[in-house]
Amino acid sequence: MVQTNRTVFITGATSGIGKACAEKFAAAGDNIIINGRRADRLTALKNSLQKDFNVKVFELVFDVQNKEEVFTAVNNLPEEWKAIDILINNAGLALGRDYFDEADLTDWETMLQTNVNGLLYVSRAVLPFMTKRNTGHIINLGSVAAKEMYEKGNVYCVSKAAVDAISKTMRIDLLQHRIKVTAIHPGAVETEFALVRFKGDKTKAADTYKGYVPLTAADIAETIYYTASLPSHVCINDLVITAVSQANAIYFKKD
Repeated sequence: MVQTNRTVFITGATSGIGKACAEKFAAAGDNIIINGRRADRLTALKNSLQKDFNVKVFELVFDVQNKEEVFTAVNNLPEEWKAIDILINNAGLALGRDYFDEADLTDWETMLQTNVNGLLYVSRAVLPFMTKRNTGHIINLGSVAAKEMYEKGNVYCVSKAAVDAISKTMRIDLLQHRIKVTAIHPGAVETEFALVRFKGDKTKAADTYKGYVPLTAADIAETIYYTASLPSHVCINDLVITAVSQANAIYFKKD
């Protein structure tokens, strides 16, 4: 039987996979800490989760890129919210799809600061609550881009390969505390991801998902929930998930 009333901390919860995870875990009776940069979206999500699922929800507005904001927000959590059972490091993004020699350096810096440093900051801030209790589960959102590099993927691929490596080293170092570490590597998921990557270009974003049925945010949330609901002695370390029409980061079968 799956434990309920767990405390689940989700970064990047205002849209896409993060929002779907908040809804999935809340529907199962878990209490949720939701993080994002957009306070209005966080408040709307909090209200809907409380209304629809009758769970406790706590908002943390901060940008994972900002180390001081991360540690201040997490360290100042009310005592009742510090017993975090599950951390879902979902905040992340892709910016641009350019050749290496033509890419925007600001895009590179934002991806590295969010996808890598942000994950490190939040994990490091939350871990004392887990190590104190010798229990917990950290779930890191990687990508198929961590497994195969592709043209014009450059630093996005680098950032997700780093998430893959961080997950492996985390798992080794946290063995002594019995903390589970799972890396989830999705393929194409139809969310705001492509719209952000192509900086608001709706045509390019839509073309990303043409000719096949991509994954949905709910598909990934279901998978994450499954990995977080196994017996205490079981940990799924690494999981790659794609639509049937996608073999890996490069090969698709489109109609």
